[in-house]
Amino acid sequence: MQIAIIPARGGSKRIPKKSIRPFLGKPLLAYTIEAARDSGFFDNIIVSTDSEEFAEVAKKYGAEVPFMRPAELADDFTATAPVIEHALEWVKSNMGDVERYCQFYANPFVTVENIKGGYELMREKRANCVLGVTEFAYPILRAFQKNEQGGVEYAFPEYSQSRSQDLPTFFHDAAQFYWHELTDIPADRKSPLSLPYFLPRYMAVDIDTSGDWIIAEKLYQAFCVNGE
Repeated sequence: MQIAIIPARGGSKRIPKKSIRPFLGKPLLAYTIEAARDSGFFDNIIVSTDSEEFAEVAKKYGAEVPFMRPAELADDFTATAPVIEHALEWVKSNMGDVERYCQFYANPFVTVENIKGGYELMREKRANCVLGVTEFAYPILRAFQKNEQGGVEYAFPEYSQSRSQDLPTFFHDAAQFYWHELTDIPADRKSPLSLPYFLPRYMAVDIDTSGDWIIAEKLYQAFCVNGE
């Protein structure tokens, strides 16, 4: 069985009801559900939520909410990992064994093409995990940090005189998807293999503030609606 798991907590603080807030007229969560559904990769698309309101939105756009997330996994301090583990255990106990799954975030930039690309990379390389990443917009080794006097100083002074083009490139999570393989893994692999699936920066906006939301809508209109 291949499943999609989408965590969607009802009590988000930075952007209230973030997952169901209208993004260009449609709930944010709907974009991820529709991409997962249209990919054709999943036997079940499961939303893990503690909110009846979120559950109704998820069902409306084609996902399943076969259980409600326990309160102890829905507070401000709960990490994503135990939420996913809970969902997997529930599916295993009630629906059957899971061969592989994709953990998604509510993100309008999730596309069928990238879901497929991540899946094919995972299967070709027999990786444990494939995740969507993008490069930092500026070399992080040239970052500043505040000092005790309230001023700024180089966080990595040894690179203060380096040209940006001479510094290594670093990447960060694109907040879109993680493919996980649970069965077809080489027996002699000594440590898990996680591979990056590279996404362009304009398709990787981590929406945590109202400013992020505005930027994401503008980027979506420019690059997704217009197909540029």
